[in-house]
Amino acid sequence: MTEQIRNMYDYHVWANQTMLNHLKKLGQDIYTQEIQSVFPTVAKTIAHIYVVDSGWLDMMQGKSMKEAMTDSGQLTANAETKSMEEIEIMYAQLADRFKAFLDAQESLEETIVLDNPYAGVRDTSRAEMLLQVVNHGTYHRGNITAMLRQMGHASVMTEFALFWYAG
Repeated sequence: MTEQIRNMYDYHVWANQTMLNHLKKLGQDIYTQEIQSVFPTVAKTIAHIYVVDSGWLDMMQGKSMKEAMTDSGQLTANAETKSMEEIEIMYAQLADRFKAFLDAQESLEETIVLDNPYAGVRDTSRAEMLLQVVNHGTYHRGNITAMLRQMGHASVMTEFALFWYAG
């Protein structure tokens, strides 16, 4: 099971990089163009995915959700100011941190207590948390696709099935 979960995380990294590569082709103006959507810019959506990924890694490593959410304010302010090239480097560094963490785990099935200030307390495995990271990223890459179409641009496929053939 750990190998399948790791594969899903590898897909997430690939999909984020695929989207960033596409956005770089469209240019900084599209990346930062304000529109009426879920997020005001694609840049803020990309920053949000990054910040939430960081928070989940912190929680998988033992930080409480409340602490991770508190830390996210400063991280968001920082990530939202970055160019595509800078956020791309930040994503690569975060992926390295995730992979080092995953490589050090004998099992991702061990449960930990997750105290969500909005939803309550529950026992959650690190595997479930990692799937949340992947699912959350997929959801917001869909937002980016809609935002790009709203601005008159095509998006890029980041489907899991395409990942099967990419590597």
